[in-house]
Amino acid sequence: MSALEPTTPSVPNRAGWAWRPYALTLPALLLLVAVIGYPLLTIVLRSLSEPQWGLQNYSWFFGAPVNLTVLQRTFTISAWVTLVCVICAYPYAYLMTAVGPRVRLVLVLCVLIPFWVSGVVRTLSWVILLQDSGVINSLLRAVGFDGIRLIRTQTGVVIGMAQVLLPFMILPLYSVMKGIDLRLVRAARSLGARPSRAFFTVYLPLSLPGVYAGAIIVFILALGFYITPALLGGPRSTMLSTLVQTQVLSLLQWGRGGAMGVILLVTTFLLLALAAPVMRSRHREAGRR
Repeated sequence: MSALEPTTPSVPNRAGWAWRPYALTLPALLLLVAVIGYPLLTIVLRSLSEPQWGLQNYSWFFGAPVNLTVLQRTFTISAWVTLVCVICAYPYAYLMTAVGPRVRLVLVLCVLIPFWVSGVVRTLSWVILLQDSGVINSLLRAVGFDGIRLIRTQTGVVIGMAQVLLPFMILPLYSVMKGIDLRLVRAARSLGARPSRAFFTVYLPLSLPGVYAGAIIVFILALGFYITPALLGGPRSTMLSTLVQTQVLSLLQWGRGGAMGVILLVTTFLLLALAAPVMRSRHREAGRR
């Protein structure tokens, strides 16, 4: 080979270390298996084996109309909480992107402060506010209106749960909204679109990923709420988590409690699987506009 002949640089063999980045996830996977996978497997086995092997616990659940009513109520309350969080969080997150750094810092602190307060304390605060002689009814009577019943009702449960879960909707929305180029909205207005039309045709479709992410997080968290419905709700606002607690801790029926948990988990996955294609198709349609 002559001295003037070019040499090809050696390409490192990446086959030997291509798997190494995936090895970084091994500790997290082991932790998830230890704290989630093993207990979940235990619950599934208990639902099938106690008091004896079979599907009697699932037959009992679907054979009792009260269980189906509570399951439906659980998803209904969770859907209402998600809707309330979307309505309240969207303008707040939009305001966080429109103000200056100092005001934005104050708004972020207002979102994070609830994480520093116990959920029991926040729920007890709502008990004081929503009771028949509480602050809200006192203000209504002071301005000439009749008091309304909020405590021990489904409305009170939705209000309390929405306040607890609101940060989980605001943060995903803000993370998406802060990446939206506002020049696109100004360009739409320069082409003759009214501010409302520019918002609904440009800004809103671009912010939908944040809405979807926050809605999924809030909905899933709302399905498993126990403290807030127990303190603010009544017999007609009982959620499935309360029935699970009764079966496991009061009646010591681990099989029936496990069956309730498995049914709630499977139903949640089915609804998310059905909703995912719809969300993706709407997101693609919004992206084409």
